[in-house]
Amino acid sequence: MLNSMTEPKSVEKIAKIALDKFSGQAEDPAKVERPLAPEAKPEIAVQDSVRAERALEKPAKPLEKSGEGQMTAAPSPAGYLQQRAIAIDDILAEGLNDVFLKMPPAAQAEFKKKGEETVVKINGLLSQARVKVNKIIDLIRRWLKLIPGVNRFFLEQEAKIKADKIFKIRDKF
Repeated sequence: MLNSMTEPKSVEKIAKIALDKFSGQAEDPAKVERPLAPEAKPEIAVQDSVRAERALEKPAKPLEKSGEGQMTAAPSPAGYLQQRAIAIDDILAEGLNDVFLKMPPAAQAEFKKKGEETVVKINGLLSQARVKVNKIIDLIRRWLKLIPGVNRFFLEQEAKIKADKIFKIRDKF
């Protein structure tokens, strides 16, 4: 009496022998698929873990389209703020080089310090959802008042012109 456990195995063996006899060829050892050697598996795992570590070291940057379908890394939000601060500083310094050089050294240091503070405050105001132009004009006016002997009308005009230029760059950054 055949055991039900051995019956499927014996049927498989018989079928295999029959196929070999009918095909006229024995199984070619080169064509037989063999499982990977146990030594190869850990090497692959090590390579995968190295790739994962490298991916963690380099934070992914969002991509933005540039030109003909090429993708480039987008600058970080801090980069936008820094670029905008530089642009604001350039606008504020525009046309005041001669005035700055005529000031005494102590007044120059104070003017420069207040100018940098003004840039930071204006940059913060531009980051808000609602930008109030009057606040920007007021900050620029207070900064320009540090210039000795400045005409009140010149001061007002310059503050408005600079605020208008700063407001225009708001959408660029």
